[in-house]
Amino acid sequence: MCFPTNSPNISSSSHTFFLTRLSIPHHLLTPLNTLKNLSQEAGNMSAIFTFLVGLLATLGAAETRGITPHDMYSSSVGVLGCKINTNRVAYWPMAVDCDNICVRVSHNGRSVDLLRIDQSGGAYDISYDAWAFLQTGQSARGNPITGGAVNMEIKTIPADNCLKLMKSGGLPLSASNSINYVAGCLGNSNSFVAKHFQLFNIQDPVCHWGYDEQCKLDLAVSNQPSCPHALGSTKGRLPDTVFNIQYGTGKVVAAP
Repeated sequence: MCFPTNSPNISSSSHTFFLTRLSIPHHLLTPLNTLKNLSQEAGNMSAIFTFLVGLLATLGAAETRGITPHDMYSSSVGVLGCKINTNRVAYWPMAVDCDNICVRVSHNGRSVDLLRIDQSGGAYDISYDAWAFLQTGQSARGNPITGGAVNMEIKTIPADNCLKLMKSGGLPLSASNSINYVAGCLGNSNSFVAKHFQLFNIQDPVCHWGYDEQCKLDLAVSNQPSCPHALGSTKGRLPDTVFNIQYGTGKVVAAP
């Protein structure tokens, strides 16, 4: 789309004719009506240009990747598997940040929202159960399909969409091993993690060691969380609460 450089203002009648003559998909009518209003109210090309840049960025946000199955839960930032849905996790090549931790993967007319809380060695992995569901509409427990990379559409979405995957109502993190990640995110108080993190006195992502108790963090007092029991202490191995769906068999097994 282009306009003559010697026409800084576009009249209402001109762009009304322009929009009327185009065959506009229904899902773009609202954005284009917004464009019309912008040109009426602002009366300059900069407002239109800014809007179009934002619109194009939104429409081009999704991309296609070869997605592979991942059948053992892990988290590079210490998200506790006992307090999330471990069958809905994404393992992407890039580092986990403080906002973009929720992705939507789509295939065959199906979509799943996944927590992106681990960094892979280069692959675009997702939980085995999610990988199977997107292809068959069934859980990997009932239909344990096998295979390699499958082209699927991926898109980062607002992290609030993944709150449903967090059993404790926030992002559950290890108080003893996630503090660097949390402190970094607190540098941006408006980030999703800064607003929604929770700390528990559990040492490992598969929840084998520690106390299942919530801790508090006040960086003005200390850079270590305060817990009912000593930070990082344990009373022995905790009961198994994180389970994996075994690749190819569909068998549910305790995380090692």
